[in-house]
Amino acid sequence: MIRKVVIPAAGLGTRLLPATKEMPKEMLPIFTAGSSGKVCLKPTLQAVFEQLFEVGFREFCFIVGRGKRAIADHFASDNGFVKALRKDNKDESAEELEEFYGKVGASSIVFVNQPEPKGFGDAVLRAEPFIKEDFLVHAGDTFIISPRHRHLTRLIEVHENLGADASFIVQKVEDPRRYGVMEGNLGKNDVYTVRRVTEKPDKPLTNLAIRPIYIFNPVIFKALEVIQPGKGGEVQLTDGIQKLIDWGLKVVAIELEPDEIHLDIGNPESCWEAISLSYKHFQGGKK
Repeated sequence: MIRKVVIPAAGLGTRLLPATKEMPKEMLPIFTAGSSGKVCLKPTLQAVFEQLFEVGFREFCFIVGRGKRAIADHFASDNGFVKALRKDNKDESAEELEEFYGKVGASSIVFVNQPEPKGFGDAVLRAEPFIKEDFLVHAGDTFIISPRHRHLTRLIEVHENLGADASFIVQKVEDPRRYGVMEGNLGKNDVYTVRRVTEKPDKPLTNLAIRPIYIFNPVIFKALEVIQPGKGGEVQLTDGIQKLIDWGLKVVAIELEPDEIHLDIGNPESCWEAISLSYKHFQGGKK
């Protein structure tokens, strides 16, 4: 049973400046369904947390950047604010916050500091003291809409049934040069056996982009400790996965279904697309 989640949310968000000068990009909003069924705006990180909570996760490790308190503050219950909302007869908003705070209260949450932005792999490595068994990694600036959160339950099922050392999600894209790219063999039950992963290759050999949702055996920490910094002097999680492959360990991937929607708030264009797509999806009260 996969119990723990590591959520890296320490990036500088430089492509979204000046909006992200003081506010982490993961706190930028997307639309989703509220507790009343109506469409509402939520920070992307809250939407990710609530989705994982609904799947059954209760132990969360957020990797956060230096000097940005917005994430920890948002995940701290503010009962005074809720009372003020009720006093102003804003009961629907109060109930929305109470439901969120209830999920926070039912969870074990730790915040780990990443003093310098040394890469996604470095962020994951900082969670090592809290991890003793297989765990899930979910980027804080990515959200996937799927029926009953099927992409997560499928990933967990595949990882556990195959006894994999690493499992992740991929999706076919038009321009894979902006992403980590996977090469692999498609086998039974639409599961790929991964042969190679490359971070933002100039000449991709496939159009299968890695979406930053993974499950790892703790052996990934050993891989991240021995690899050298890659592009931009950062420790790339992709390079850590390749090290697992080089060691002969089992690495597999599943592909997003056609009706599953990937949202990414990492740059202005994709952020606008995420807001537009999420509103279009949830405006009818869809789950």
